[in-house]
Amino acid sequence: MRLHDELRQGATLREDILALAQEAAAAILRVYANAFAVEHKADASPLTEADLAAHRCIVEGLERLTPDIPVLSEESADEVPSLLRRAWPQLWLVDPLDGTREFVKRNGEFTVNIALIDDGVPVFGVVQAPVTGLLWHAQRGGGAFRRDDVPAADDVSIRTRVPAKMPLQVAASRSHRDPRTQAMLDRIGDASPVALGSSLKFCRLAEGGLDVYPRFGPTSEWDTAAGQCILEAAGGCVIDRRGRPFRYNQRDTILNGDFLALGDPGLPWRDWLG
Repeated sequence: MRLHDELRQGATLREDILALAQEAAAAILRVYANAFAVEHKADASPLTEADLAAHRCIVEGLERLTPDIPVLSEESADEVPSLLRRAWPQLWLVDPLDGTREFVKRNGEFTVNIALIDDGVPVFGVVQAPVTGLLWHAQRGGGAFRRDDVPAADDVSIRTRVPAKMPLQVAASRSHRDPRTQAMLDRIGDASPVALGSSLKFCRLAEGGLDVYPRFGPTSEWDTAAGQCILEAAGGCVIDRRGRPFRYNQRDTILNGDFLALGDPGLPWRDWLG
């Protein structure tokens, strides 16, 4: 039986994985509450003890819960040869702290991302926001849900806003705004840009609070997989410039190309690309 079938049939494993995301969030907040050092990786992206603490928590937890499923985390991806990785039919794709720049700025707009990939498709996704405690999760074919940070909170089913309403609410990355994004906003015309960090943009789309998230320029697969699963389960889509849904662990590189995340797949996105 594939793991996503087990997740669909039994709540215990699913709750264990959600709890793992919350444990990682607590580890992040312990660092966030105090002064912390910031290092930089080879690609100039920032790295903190919070990234590493969340990484250790999630990887050790997933290896304990699902020992037969390999884990690819942002903080250990360099250790896995692409030839080996691409042979995995299933894997966990993890960003222990998505939005480290937002973490360093202390604006609260960062998340924990965990996604299960099956033959390139994100079939289970969790996004947890440490500062607010909000948690979103979804399973392909099983709906998308938000859980508030209160004891014994129930899951609330979420759906995208279809059809979208004008003016369109367009997510713009807080740390990665670029001229091509601005040009697309100009072509849309009746649009209201909303600055937001990390994979929170996917979650806001899934809840119907935003309509479009364009991203031009590189992201990594762990930045988008969990958010894509949640958005698709809520009725939206994540597509490349040719309209193809994003797929994962299919290439030697783990870098994504340009993409559009849409709450309403019927929006005239081709007209906006120019």
